[in-house]
Amino acid sequence: MAELLRVEGVSAGYGEAVVLSNISLALEEGQTLALLGRNGTGKTTLINTLAGATRQHAGSITLGGVALHKLPAHERAAAGIGWVPQERNIFKSLTVDENLTAVARPGAWTPERVYGMFPRLAERKSNLGTQLSGGEQQMLAVGRALVLNPKLLLLDEPLEGLAPIIVEELLKAIRRITREEGLAAIIVEQHPQAILKISDSAVVLDRGTVVHAGSALDLLQRPALLDRLLGVAC
Repeated sequence: MAELLRVEGVSAGYGEAVVLSNISLALEEGQTLALLGRNGTGKTTLINTLAGATRQHAGSITLGGVALHKLPAHERAAAGIGWVPQERNIFKSLTVDENLTAVARPGAWTPERVYGMFPRLAERKSNLGTQLSGGEQQMLAVGRALVLNPKLLLLDEPLEGLAPIIVEELLKAIRRITREEGLAAIIVEQHPQAILKISDSAVVLDRGTVVHAGSALDLLQRPALLDRLLGVAC
């Protein structure tokens, strides 16, 4: 497989505050990376840096041969980034259908395909974003990222605060998007075992640096190591 993403020596943060120091990682086309670590270790900052929402102090980010770090945030979607932030960032004053059609770009993922994957959204096509549950808003946020037809999907804690039945629906959808459809993804999640099961590789951050990088399956099969790296019982 060809390399899709390369991050080399990246330091970034907010204003003058540096949160990430000398981050390097790579991801091949069609691969999924689980981005793990305790709260406050820099996971969201790394996702935000890839999306262009932080101040990058050093290093380079290349996506499919494009120097991503040279592009402003609004141009990174066109370069191939599909971003689902923790805040979801749906248009709450627009309907579900308007949310999808307003940002759709030509490609395999269309609003109709999103409805096929998330029947709950199909049932609520004319509902405003404010009329959706938290789980439905998350589904819509994922759908909005997909209709951009990205090369790389960034998911920042997609399961956070959701009911177990919704968590299962979203996990099934993420598994389909990555495993069956072959879309590359980086997933930040506080439920490591759930995400490691559907990931190819894993990176663990601590204090803004990479402290572990390797196979997701290997980490899943070594619970003592996972526990030590995350500092919590998993």
